[in-house]
Amino acid sequence: MASKDDVVAVIKEIIDPDLFIDIWTLGLIYDIEIEEKICTVTMTFTSAACPAGPMLVDQVKTKTEGVEGIDEAKVEITFQPPWEPSDDLKAHLGLL
Repeated sequence: MASKDDVVAVIKEIIDPDLFIDIWTLGLIYDIEIEEKICTVTMTFTSAACPAGPMLVDQVKTKTEGVEGIDEAKVEITFQPPWEPSDDLKAHLGLL
């Protein structure tokens, strides 16, 4: 049986092409649900017009479906709440 930790591990391999930080650390993943070998990942983008959005969705789906015990991955996009970098991330990016 796959766990959320298994999914998080592969999501941490997906790097945002503009910020060069993985999407988990960026806080783009809002929720991970696993039910009967189907994983639903709820995520957002750094902006609604993110040009890398489709690529990131494809990578999340592909990597999640590669986790042992997951037969299908669904990716849901939301902009509620809008993405806001954490203070730690802002400091890392030199924004504080």
